[in-house]
This record gives sequence, C-alpha cells and structure tokens, in this order.
Amino acid sequence: MRIGSTIIPLVATCLLGGLLAPVHAQWTTQQVSAPRLQYRTFQSAAAGTAVSFHVYTPPQYDQQPLRRFPVLYWLHGAGSATAGIAPMTNWFASAMAAGDLAPMIVVFPNGMPYGMYCDAVDGSRPIETVIIDELIPHVDATLRTIPSRRGRILEGFSMGGFGTARFGAKHCELFAGVSILAAGPMQTDFPNAPEGAPNPPAVREMIFQDVWNGDASLFLADSPWMLAEVHAASIRANDPLIRVAVGESDSGLEPNIAFHERLESLAVAHTFETFAGVGHNTLALLSAMGPANWNFYRDALNTRCDAVDFNNDGTSFDPQDIDALLSVFSEGPCIPATAACNDIDFNNDGALFDPCDIDSFLQRYSEGPCTLCGV
Repeated sequence: MRIGSTIIPLVATCLLGGLLAPVHAQWTTQQVSAPRLQYRTFQSAAAGTAVSFHVYTPPQYDQQPLRRFPVLYWLHGAGSATAGIAPMTNWFASAMAAGDLAPMIVVFPNGMPYGMYCDAVDGSRPIETVIIDELIPHVDATLRTIPSRRGRILEGFSMGGFGTARFGAKHCELFAGVSILAAGPMQTDFPNAPEGAPNPPAVREMIFQDVWNGDASLFLADSPWMLAEVHAASIRANDPLIRVAVGESDSGLEPNIAFHERLESLAVAHTFETFAGVGHNTLALLSAMGPANWNFYRDALNTRCDAVDFNNDGTSFDPQDIDALLSVFSEGPCIPATAACNDIDFNNDGALFDPCDIDSFLQRYSEGPCTLCGV
C-alpha cells in the first residue's frame, strides 16, 4: 500500500488487520469508574441514537445546591475514547482539592477512537454536531452550569488538541478559554505526518479515508490551520484566552510551532510554550507546566470580570461601578445600560440581579480585584 511517499510492507498491513477496516460509529462507550465520575447518555437527533459521555462533579456540587459551576470540556486523544478519563479525573479532582483549580464540572465527550472531532463527510458520524449542538446544551440543561461562554473552558490533548483547535476557532463564541495541548495532526497534509507520529501510516490512511474520503481539500478545510484563518475576525472579537503547548521531544513539535506562527500572522492572541524533555504524554506535559498551569483556568474564568464597568467610564470594577450597580438595581430589572447587565448572577444562585447579587458583588469588591467572578 502506498500512502504519499511512504510504502507500507504487506506484513505490517496484515498485522494492523482490523484497524484498516471501516470504522463504525461507537456512540456509547463502556463506563469508567473514578470518584465522583458519572456515566451518562442522551438521545441525539443528529446521531439518531443514544450518545454517552462522562462527567465529574466536585464535592461542592452536592454541598452547595444553589451554586452554579463552570464547565471544562476535556477532549480525549486517539486510540481510545475512555482510557484517559480516570487519570484526568484524578488530576483535576486533586487540583480542586488542593485549591489550585476552582471547583468545576469536567465533561468528557465521546469523540470515538479516531473520530477527529469532525463530522465525517459521508454523514455517518456527525461528531462535531453532536458535541457542539447537542451535548453542550444538554449539559447546561441537566447540570447546574454557568450556561454561557464565561463559564466554559475547552481543552484537549493530541487528537483532542486538534479538536480543541478546531472548535476553538469555529465556535469561539462558546468558550472563555481554549487550551490546545500537543495537538495533532497539525500538518496541512494529513497522511504525511512528522516522523515518529503516534499513529502508524496505515492507521492515518484509514482515518483519512474514513473521515474525509481521502480528499486532501476536505481535510484542509476542516483543519485548525484553515479554520483559524476563516474565523480570525470572530476569534479576535470574542477574544477567548488561548494557549498552545507541546513537549520539545514530541513528534508534533514542528507542526505546532507552525500553527503558533500561523496564529501570530492572523493577529490571534495566544500564548505558546514548549517544554524540554517532554514527549507525547498528557500528564507529563501538564506536570511540566508546574503551578503556572493553573493560572490558565483562573485567568480564563476571570475574563468576564474584567468587563465589569457598570458606569461605562472605561475603568472596570471601581467605586463608581458600585454606585452605578446600586442605581440600576433600584430601578428594578436590569436595564441594558452595560454590556454585562443581562447575565449578572454574582452569587450563582440562578436568579439574575437580585439582592444577593449585590451582597456578593460588594464582598468581592472588598477583596480587591475581581476573583473568579461567577465561580
């Protein structure tokens, strides 16, 4: 079999066996067990069947029944839709228990082993549609979330980083933070991956055919490289906090560097970091970031606070804003005097702009700069 300029020996093809067969939709997975992790399903109109996902809720979710929580959507890598769920659940739960990460809901969508977080061109696996148009609304409808972009972070590793880069560009209005970790494939020619890529050529060819019918133009149109250009103006306008990170021993280092340069050329604000001695390993990459890793989540959820300027004088969160807030409140329901007005719920009790929100606002103001507004 010839793939690009690479010839795969017949014996290798035979050993890969079933991997070369067409991939069938695997909308439900086995249940994964971890503390406070739930296995859930919902009925998908796009898939025409039940779709599974896993969700972690922090202890505060039960302890504070009126509180709403931000949601982190974690997109898994290739090969297994479930293998990383328990380790990542423990990683995030430990950080919340230590106070490094604010209490939040973590949702693990089912992206299928090789679904690429795309709608397959033959219509058989509309994974993007299911996640964006159905799963996110379902989560907001059935869990106590902060149901707006200010309460959502998107993150993924490897294939999940590819999906995060895609969704973060194409649906940037949905997320306050976009964390792209060791993303792949980030090259513009899908079959010709960097040397040492995690998936062998035969598997890449199977994915290429299965998702994009082997059409290079369809892959390019779906790729983060092209989506970043098509949606650059929207990304700049919505201004999500974007980070790109990759290990310096990762085979995907150079394509990730190229993507970083691509974002720079498009004037899309982001951070980019590489880490010495780190290969293609999720927890090794996250660990290498050290305590600074947690600043990303904190800063992403603080983005909404920076816009609190109730009197529209150009200065956020100052004494004059308190006067303006109290004045607006005295007039009854929130009037559209400020951009932030329509979803003020500082104490996360589900009631917009009520006396408890005033108390919460004043308390937060007394603590100094806005801390995790809405969290």
